[in-house]
Amino acid sequence: MKNLIGKNWCDSSDKKVIEVVNPANGNVIDTIPDSTLDDVNECVNIARDGFKVWSSYSIHERGEILYKFKDLVMQNKDYLAKLLSDETGKPIKEAIAEVNNMNISVPAFVEQSRHMYGSVVPAGSEAGQEKTIQITTASPIGVVVAIIPFNFPLDLFGQKVPSALVMGNSVIVKPSSANPLTLTKLVELLIEAGVPYGAIQVIHGQGKVVGQALASNKGVNLVSLTGSTAAGIQTMATCASNVTHVMLELGGNDAFILDKDGDVDKAVEEVVWGRMYNTGQVCCASKRFLIHNSVKDEFTHKLINRLSTIKVGDPSSMESDMGCLISENAAKTVEEQVNKTVDAGAKILFGGLRHGAFYLPTVITDVTRDMDVMKDMEIFGPVVPILGFDNIDDAIEIANQSSFGLCGNIFTRDMKNAVKVANALECGGVVINGASFFRSFEMPFGGWKYSGLGNEGVMTTLKEMSRIKTIVLKNILD
Repeated sequence: MKNLIGKNWCDSSDKKVIEVVNPANGNVIDTIPDSTLDDVNECVNIARDGFKVWSSYSIHERGEILYKFKDLVMQNKDYLAKLLSDETGKPIKEAIAEVNNMNISVPAFVEQSRHMYGSVVPAGSEAGQEKTIQITTASPIGVVVAIIPFNFPLDLFGQKVPSALVMGNSVIVKPSSANPLTLTKLVELLIEAGVPYGAIQVIHGQGKVVGQALASNKGVNLVSLTGSTAAGIQTMATCASNVTHVMLELGGNDAFILDKDGDVDKAVEEVVWGRMYNTGQVCCASKRFLIHNSVKDEFTHKLINRLSTIKVGDPSSMESDMGCLISENAAKTVEEQVNKTVDAGAKILFGGLRHGAFYLPTVITDVTRDMDVMKDMEIFGPVVPILGFDNIDDAIEIANQSSFGLCGNIFTRDMKNAVKVANALECGGVVINGASFFRSFEMPFGGWKYSGLGNEGVMTTLKEMSRIKTIVLKNILD
């Protein structure tokens, strides 16, 4: 596949390419351009012109085009799901669900945009302003760069792109070079739906080159990035030179707390959902498991029995519950992190095996609070490190010792205890009696500390994608 720059589907200016590989079998699916700085600059210049055209459309017109796009996605859902599964290694069942989520994201942002009402500061609210009325409006911010990671490309496209477009912004999509094909197809469908050329573009390439070139370009008004904390820090520093607005949703090392009165069976099922989904490649997945010592043995035994029923296999098969990681290198990284934890004194009770890009569900015990895995070592794979505790205050302290603060959770039947823990955890979201892997399109989603900056979701994104302007009607009243 190619870049879309202006009206042209084109190669990079130097003709270099990056291979896109199916991680499950190692087959090359396609190639994408390995874009240059010249390609980026051309793309941004065209986006500036595209913004002028697209922002002249009414909210109603923009909304109707996005609804047509949503319908086109549904018409092509089987093709898109297969492509997503092939290039990502996620089970086809999960890929289908991700495509179907466009039925949620697009209508939600379109309808919210129609209710972005301004405010009126009435005359006389301050002394000396008796004859003056002040009105606020939401104006588009300009050129938005959407940097989208590999793990949930369609979901995050649905969070970033429709919201930016419906507010009248032009958008440059920068997909992960590991699995950019499905997002390129979505951009093609946006053009087919009626988004004018220049208002939507897609540019491929290495994140450290293309992503940072976009962030440093003075013609860009907002960079919305979901990715690693290291990438977020670098991008924020780059954007600072031009005072470019940023939205950052970064890494996490979420604590999963099961107190002594929590429902063990429910907790086990939530581990399957909240840790094994997408082979553990989830920013807000539960990654540090703090289990009350009175139920730790029961929890561990039941968890291993449940994990043994998960069918790991060909992602394209409807029989597979779990596929592979995004690449063999990613699986090797998980393997190295597990081995490091074992070298520090932990013990593998279940799993711990890698086959190419596949890494089996793994349970680790004898973990201590001072190990890296209980602090800032984010294992992006299906690994459950278990640490026992006796006092809930100790669990809270361990949970908060991480530099990350994306999400967390607490299992307990005592709602006073649940609220206490929810308020004490230093993170952007807390789930009571469920895994931390929870993100509706409506909710504001974002992390504390090194997990991000800003909030993404129907409740908040449109404000991030726009600028407030105050129109003053001075001396309008007699």
